[in-house]
Amino acid sequence: MALGYLLSKTSAKLLKVNINVPLILVLSVLPDIDIIFDFIFNIEIHRGPTHSVISAILVFIPFFLLYRQKSLPYFTALVSHSLIADFFIGGQLMLLWPLSRSEFGFTFVAIDSSVNIALEFTLFVIAAFVMWKTRDLFQFLRDRKLNLILAIPLFTVLLPTFISYPLSVPLMLVLPHLFYLVLFAISVLIVFKGLLVHS
Repeated sequence: MALGYLLSKTSAKLLKVNINVPLILVLSVLPDIDIIFDFIFNIEIHRGPTHSVISAILVFIPFFLLYRQKSLPYFTALVSHSLIADFFIGGQLMLLWPLSRSEFGFTFVAIDSSVNIALEFTLFVIAAFVMWKTRDLFQFLRDRKLNLILAIPLFTVLLPTFISYPLSVPLMLVLPHLFYLVLFAISVLIVFKGLLVHS
């Protein structure tokens, strides 16, 4: 999430467009929605079709046509997950699905390696600082119905942290997981509270 946020924030600044930070964070982890399919239906497709750059481009074509450059930071968040994060850490992604089932990426840096843990923690600290400094953090505290989409990463963060699925979260990365978990839970609860008040 930190990588997706930082890259999207940079592209948004270069393009002079505003971004919806909760949506950026959801898109940055959306490829991992395949973990839910594995968990619920016992279908092992992690790092498959949802990690495909071809799929991402096809999904974004209408957004490119409608919103043009405004959609680029969101596309950046989505593809950064596969093209940078998973490609260099762990590898073995179906980047060109459905054109090819071949797997790509480097395998010399494991997800649970000290290099990856240090990298993820450093990116988290930088992203949290930038969110605070730019006041992007306050987007999570507004009563916006779109913030309900934070339920998606809420569960993709919750599953690995508390039931060690699909892998155990290293101790040093529990703090970033808890930060996002609390932030997203508060944001979703604010929207639910608003819905109850207005009904």
